Amino acid sequence: MNDLLRKSWIHLLGALFIVSSFLYLFKYTWSQGWITDWVKIALGLAIGIGCALAGLKWMQKIPVAGEIVAGMGAALLYTTFSFSGIYFALWDSMTVFICMLTLTIGLGILAFKAQLRILMNIGLLGALASPMILRPETDQVFTLFLYLLVLNGVFFILSIRQSWTELRLISFIGTWALYAIYYIQFDPDVSSFWSLPFRYALAAYIFYVLAFLISSWKNNVRFDGLNLYLGVLNAIVFGLWSMIILNGIVPYAYPLLIMGLGYIVMAFIVSRLTSSFNVAVLTKLLGGGLLLLIASTQFGKEWAAKPLINVYVWLFIACLLLVVELWKKLSWLKAASIGVWFIVVIYWFVVTWDTPWGEWFGVYIPFFNWAALAWELLAAMGFYFSIHGSFSALRQEDNRLLSIVYSIMSHLIIGGLLTVQVENMIAEYKLDPMLDLQLTLSISWGIYALLLFLWGAYSRQSLFRVFGSLVLLCVAAKTLVFDLAGSETLYKVIVLFILGIITFCIAYVNGKWQSGIPKLKNEEAQQEQQ
Repeated sequence: MNDLLRKSWIHLLGALFIVSSFLYLFKYTWSQGWITDWVKIALGLAIGIGCALAGLKWMQKIPVAGEIVAGMGAALLYTTFSFSGIYFALWDSMTVFICMLTLTIGLGILAFKAQLRILMNIGLLGALASPMILRPETDQVFTLFLYLLVLNGVFFILSIRQSWTELRLISFIGTWALYAIYYIQFDPDVSSFWSLPFRYALAAYIFYVLAFLISSWKNNVRFDGLNLYLGVLNAIVFGLWSMIILNGIVPYAYPLLIMGLGYIVMAFIVSRLTSSFNVAVLTKLLGGGLLLLIASTQFGKEWAAKPLINVYVWLFIACLLLVVELWKKLSWLKAASIGVWFIVVIYWFVVTWDTPWGEWFGVYIPFFNWAALAWELLAAMGFYFSIHGSFSALRQEDNRLLSIVYSIMSHLIIGGLLTVQVENMIAEYKLDPMLDLQLTLSISWGIYALLLFLWGAYSRQSLFRVFGSLVLLCVAAKTLVFDLAGSETLYKVIVLFILGIITFCIAYVNGKWQSGIPKLKNEEAQQEQQ
């Protein structure tokens, strides 16, 4: 694909300009009333067929020039079909369908037999540019999407058989661009759930989901690369159109819920086809989980505790997946559990600041309430994944990197837990006259830095010494520069003393850690010798 674009992009652009000039000529002659519509159709057919035949003949002597001319002839034929059946309803939809099918299949067979890649690209560009430039004034929407179905079907098949990836890329972009033009220009009726615009968008989405799945399967069961990226983009585009079309009719959670379930099913299919856990499976799991999470947030929105309920529901799902993985020994279930946990962590960080505290029997107990329990469960799962979350299919270095990521996120959760619970405690028990919020946070973050050093010493990961040092330096800067400003109080003295004790504890842990490193290296050397 890159080689084709590098060598022939100027030819393709020039051909597109020539075809566009004919398109505008069609449109201009109509507005001026110079030539009747049937004469234009006859001229379009004659010039298009003439260019196609001439180009095929020139290919024997000048291959590239012949392909370009033949491609422009095909583009002109597509323009004529578009003008006749979409711009004006001069031909009925079945006539356009038969002409389109005949031309596209003929082009596909010719290109497949003779390897005419440039011809196919020019023909496809002209076919997609025709409705865009002509901009139909009559609502021949069914004919337009029938036209696009034929184009996408044949060009996708050829793209798969010949590995001409640019054909599926151009088809994908052109189809969704035409859908946007159709929606904006005609302002169709979307007063019901099962409206035509939603059906057309759903049809395009399903087509591309299946097309990219089949394409990846045919490509030596490889589900990465362009198919993966376009599949993600397809989900995003359809999701946005669903929210636009269904706004005010039904909650957009319903299509997102169906999409999420669909992607989780596809992740299962891909994992079975490839017999491995890979990026494509992980992407579909994370994407499906994220869509399900977004959809779940839309149900019961009037409940103040809805975010907290969401977290517990999805934590239960993550734990259930993990239990089944331990039972069945299926690595993709562990990956699904990690994906759900990862998404819930991000979601909880976003919503937690406005979520109810989760009091038990009307009494708020710091670190022992429903909101705090959510933080603690998330951290516990993260630490578990850090120790037991490795995958046999990944390299040791990759597993080590993932372990560090899980640990960092878990410690961020602990930092969030300390911050939120201290704020809530001071607000609930009205401790403002006794405890300064910022100074108390400094103590809690100092404890957090100590925990980082302890975890690093326990897990033997030097990254957490660096992370803990950064937290400790930030606490020192915050305390000395900001928190001590203003009038002197006894509480500031106490805070400084406590931070000093915490710092000495960190120094002690760091010293023990450093002294244990040579011993650890000796043990590793002995193991290697054995």
